[in-house]
Amino acid sequence: MAAAPETWIDRFKGLARLPQDLRQALVDGSQVVEVPAGTQIFAPGQSADNLLLLLDGTVRVQQKSETGREVFLYRVHAGESCVLTTACMLAFEDYSADGIAETDVRAVAIPRATFDDLAGRSAVFREFIFKAYSRRITDLFTLIDDIVFQRMDVRLAARLLELADGTDTVNATHQVLSTELGTAREVISRTLSEFQRRGWVEQERGKVHLVGRPGLERLARSAGER
Repeated sequence: MAAAPETWIDRFKGLARLPQDLRQALVDGSQVVEVPAGTQIFAPGQSADNLLLLLDGTVRVQQKSETGREVFLYRVHAGESCVLTTACMLAFEDYSADGIAETDVRAVAIPRATFDDLAGRSAVFREFIFKAYSRRITDLFTLIDDIVFQRMDVRLAARLLELADGTDTVNATHQVLSTELGTAREVISRTLSEFQRRGWVEQERGKVHLVGRPGLERLARSAGER
């Protein structure tokens, strides 16, 4: 028997085990979409009509409080699904947060009808959904622990290392970093000034250059020494 031709399904480890008939049903019942950077993919109050599986790019999920303060929740990267969308589709609830394309995004949109059909027919599809859901819930508990218990300088050092590109540059304003970490912009500015005094970073408008990565790495590792 000839091997099944490769499709986008093979980009997702949990779906690659689907039998051929269900693979075909998933491909036929979904579509690949592209959205430019900066697009708001979903917003509070909107219904979750499609599960998005990212092929390329990143989507940032954040929530805004009644006072207008924004709190970063998580990012969806290529090869991942959005757990908030999954939760809303399973519970038939509207979104309670914003999803924004940080880069140009290419994704597979799986409509509710296809999602419900495969969730009912396939243990492999259900396992894929709930494993992703479980991993992200664990991440969110870690986020809560960080916000409540961990020092801001440690959290900022870790986030700068996470966001740095191949040139050791973080393209983010102080306001964006404050949203990432759920704190005030003034706190970020003060902490970055201290990092600069120590020779760990250099700043320019909208950018932070990591010039003393070893110092930032030592500080970030101290989180595990509590």
